[in-house]
Amino acid sequence: MKRKYDLAVLLVLVISFTLTSCSKEDSTTSPKSDIPEIPGYTLVWNEEFDKSNIDLTKWEHEVNSDGGGNNELQFYTAFPKNSFIENGHLVIKAINETYQERYFTSARIRSKYKGDWLYGRIEVSAKLPTGKGTWPAIWMLSTDWEYGGWPESGEIDIMEHVGYDPNVVHGSIHTKAYNHTIGTQKTAKLPISTATTEFHKYAIEWFEDHIDFYIDSIKYLTFNNENKGWAYWPFDKRFHLILNLAVGGTWGGAQGIDPSAFPASMEIDYVRVYKKN
Repeated sequence: MKRKYDLAVLLVLVISFTLTSCSKEDSTTSPKSDIPEIPGYTLVWNEEFDKSNIDLTKWEHEVNSDGGGNNELQFYTAFPKNSFIENGHLVIKAINETYQERYFTSARIRSKYKGDWLYGRIEVSAKLPTGKGTWPAIWMLSTDWEYGGWPESGEIDIMEHVGYDPNVVHGSIHTKAYNHTIGTQKTAKLPISTATTEFHKYAIEWFEDHIDFYIDSIKYLTFNNENKGWAYWPFDKRFHLILNLAVGGTWGGAQGIDPSAFPASMEIDYVRVYKKN
């Protein structure tokens, strides 16, 4: 009888271990039950910001003072005061303070090598900051830079916003042939009167032949693959997501900076990535 009992216990332990191992296989999706299904898509990666700290298995901080290539004034840090979880939201906060010869601190986090995708729907719920000089962005860059540095390997700006124009949100595409340095970027904007007071869904749906841009349920930009080669369409490689709040710069600071507007924060409720079935 004792041997049978031992075998039964062993069997239970094996089954328990197997179930536990299977439950840990896909750590990229949250078990949250209220995530809505999207017809024709499957959720493959998400971040609900429901932990007490930023999940470093999904994100990393970019720490630098290079001005983002746009003459911005912030120093991007990994300090908890510049990026943290509060009330189930990611908060990226820009603070008016001198640090390392910069006049503001802020944060920029990315999913590189932790969340990289080719095609699908990328959706981010965010509330944007107020104040002249703020420049928040939700965007994507090539993970492997297979066609070369910027802009050769492409950039997808899911959402950009400048504080001096608070009721307008922008979406853009940059490639070697189409980019802002030569005035050919593909871009569109949409008036959103509550962009800084309410959360809105900023999303793209990315296919082999086009990318659609959405704010909530409104599609306001489509960028088509013209089949002219990588200089026009480098979007056949994997990209990762970037969330940041810049200060000043060639666009964000075009009408000056209001020091009294800081600290200023962008809040992110969730990030969800779906693959087309």
